[in-house]
This record gives sequence, structure tokens and C-alpha cells, in this order.
Amino acid sequence: MKTSWEEVSKWYDKSVGTTGHYFHEHIIIPKLLDTFFFDRTNRPRLLDLGCGNGILGASVPNEVFYTGVDLSKSLIDKAKKNRKGLYKVHDLTKPLLLEEKNFTHITLILSLQNMKSPLMVLENAKRHLAKNGKIFIVLNHPCFRIPRQTSWGIDENRKIQYRRIDRYLSPLEIPIVMNPSAKNLSQKTFSYHNPLSTYINLLGELNLGVVQMQEWTSDKLSSGKAAKMENRAREEFPLFCLLVAQDLA
Repeated sequence: MKTSWEEVSKWYDKSVGTTGHYFHEHIIIPKLLDTFFFDRTNRPRLLDLGCGNGILGASVPNEVFYTGVDLSKSLIDKAKKNRKGLYKVHDLTKPLLLEEKNFTHITLILSLQNMKSPLMVLENAKRHLAKNGKIFIVLNHPCFRIPRQTSWGIDENRKIQYRRIDRYLSPLEIPIVMNPSAKNLSQKTFSYHNPLSTYINLLGELNLGVVQMQEWTSDKLSSGKAAKMENRAREEFPLFCLLVAQDLA
């Protein structure tokens, strides 16, 4: 299936390593752990949908019951070998059945944007959500980080770096070359861009309400003569968007 990362699993596992790529390690995982409030949760149980090689599973406290699900068998095999928790190979755009039904936390970390049918994925999440449980969706920011449709520019007269956005409202299927240095030998995956309203409305269809939204910027710093405008731009244009949803019933 073209939405599976099976064919690029070796490259992906090598790229993210045991702790994730830079933004996993410095932004996504720390900010998620701060938002989970495990210490306030009775018997925390976390379901990680589109878990890849289990980076999040390696980061949660030992008392958290962790289950990871992904379509790539190779990545799941890697997770089983190196990570704690339970792991299952499954296409999340099809109904998911797990023995544990009441997860207090369900995550979709940079995975929902790689699935062509997000509604079924969210249905699976709701089906396994505990009462008062929450769904945590991390996206490449759908307003500012659209593959091939957003880029940086510099206004020399005003001495500012700006974000150029060529398309936003149109849903897009975008092929992603995973290893550009390999040129024609590189495998492709697909990313599916949707405007922010699509995700809000899909959650609404399932009677899931957004109870929190966070926008995360890069913590990197530039040096040199362009540092001031580059650092200012990083502070203004977030890389990632977190949507936290809860069943309204």
C-alpha cells in the first residue's frame, strides 16, 4: 500500500534512531509528556496510532500501559525488539479491535497526515477512548508547513524573513521523496494535506470536541548576519500543531 512506510522502514528507523529525530527529542515528545499529566491519571493507558518504531513508547513512564499500532510490519518488529509495551500491525483506515478498550490517552504523532482516510482513523481512536480520555493529534502545522506549497523568503528592503504559502484550502496528495540524496533510487511515501478546518470538522462528526490547541515553534537558533530575522521568523511561524480532543457525550 502506498500509504505504508514499509518500503522505507529501514531508512526511517535509521533516520529517527532510538530517541527520534531532533524535533521528536527536543519539541514533540517533551511537550506531549507535559500535556499528558500522567501523575493526575488513575491507571494511565496510552494507545499510539501510527507508532512507527515506538519512539513514544520508549519515553513514557513505566507505570503507563502502552500499546502501539502501525501498518509497517518492519517498524513494529523493530519496536517489539527495542521498546517496552504491546505492538500490533494494522491498517488504521480499517476497523481496529483491541482487548483494551478504555485508553486514557490516544496519540497520533505526525501520522494522521500520512493516512488517506482520516475519518476511520479517528473512529478507531474514539472506539478505544476511555470516559474522560483524550486524543492528542500532532500535525506538521497545516497552515504553515505544506510540502511543496510553503517556503521561506527574504524581504531585503525590510530585512525580514517571511513564510510564503502557495496553497492551503485545497486537499492535496503529495508524494514525498524520503531520501533525496539517493535521487531516482529513493522510495516515496505520500502526505495528505488538509486545511485545519477539515480536522476540526472530522472530529465534530464524531462528537469529539477540541478542548485544547497548541502551536509549537522550533527551538533552534541561527548565528551570523541573518540571525536576527531568522530567529524572529522561527518564533512567529510554528512547525507543529497539537489538537487535543475529548468525547462530548
